[in-house]
Amino acid sequence: MKILKKIDHPILGILLISLVYLVTTLAVWKKYKWNPSSLVHFGLEFAERNRKDTPRGVIVELGNPNDLGAGYDGQIFYYYSRTISKLSQNWPKGFDESYRAPRIGYPLLVSIFGFLGEWWSIFGMYFWNIVLFCFSYLALREILGKDFSYLSFFYVLSPFSLGSYLVLVSDSVMTSLVILAYFFFIKKRYVTFVFISSLAILTKEPALFLLFPLGLYHLINRNFKNSILVSSTLIIPIAWHLYLRFTFPNWTPTRLMDFIQPLDGVLGYLNYAWSELQNLISFKDLPRILSRFLLIILLGIGVMSLFEFSYKKVWIFQLGLAFNFFMIFTASYYHFWSVYENISRMFTLSIPLMILFEKENSSLNKKIYLWFSVLIFLIFIIRTIFIQSPQEYIIWQGEP
Repeated sequence: MKILKKIDHPILGILLISLVYLVTTLAVWKKYKWNPSSLVHFGLEFAERNRKDTPRGVIVELGNPNDLGAGYDGQIFYYYSRTISKLSQNWPKGFDESYRAPRIGYPLLVSIFGFLGEWWSIFGMYFWNIVLFCFSYLALREILGKDFSYLSFFYVLSPFSLGSYLVLVSDSVMTSLVILAYFFFIKKRYVTFVFISSLAILTKEPALFLLFPLGLYHLINRNFKNSILVSSTLIIPIAWHLYLRFTFPNWTPTRLMDFIQPLDGVLGYLNYAWSELQNLISFKDLPRILSRFLLIILLGIGVMSLFEFSYKKVWIFQLGLAFNFFMIFTASYYHFWSVYENISRMFTLSIPLMILFEKENSSLNKKIYLWFSVLIFLIFIIRTIFIQSPQEYIIWQGEP
């Protein structure tokens, strides 16, 4: 950690973020004829079903017949943002009202740029991921204080924030918003805190992994003003859920239960990996097979860190991590553990939580967790630049 203290400086951190994100972005663009839409990962069936909102000239991945999973989740947020930009209630076709509609935060931000046009919506997806990540890095440094600001190095090199960005989904945005919200809470900028926290929850529900322990801490310590303040961050999300409930008859919050299958994902992946290794034909397949095994190791290290003595505010972060790891353990194989990008994104919030946990109560397990995440980061960079092949695709020519 001594070397991190010596090189610690906010400008260096911003330069490192800029370098990493620029290099990896260009590496992906190069594989798709330098087309910026390649990070959105439009899929053929979604593009065909939403022709009016699919910009001419974007990369559209072919996938398999009748597979709405062709492409990736970035396209969902893009089409959602277009609905908002057009001030319309016509949801994208193929859009899950129960699972997707509650997560309006990221598309709402993107829609601000979308008023200028379809390609501006794509620009907005890049803008919010990068800008919010930079601001949250600076905010995290302030939260950590001068003596521990070097720990923010691990946030800069989070493989999960970078992975979320490279498919332009919401996990990094949500994590950035949570850090910013906590920063404004500490600074007693309570109106800003409530607004950003509400937006974080509407971006993705794991934002509650920090906000709930924070409110509980103040409730237990009889600081009712702060506990009510934190609770008030739920008002806007609840109002939005009520709107969905009365607007869409098929909407139901129990839809999320389809994705919760304790140990199904972990055991399913281990069975898959064992089967693939027994029938291994080429060593080139090893990175694909074993990439998720590194996440299982990281998960094990993280769980061990939860059984350490905590005091004062430390259990806020400890409980938040427990929620995060529980979510990962209960993630199904089909929806999450079967694809590296799906399951890795679930670790995104764990990095800043572990950093804050380490700051308050340093231990070997937490240091190993953070350094191991850097190892995953380096492997992810190599995979992105040198190993990962482009999907089969076409250049979308618009309406026939």
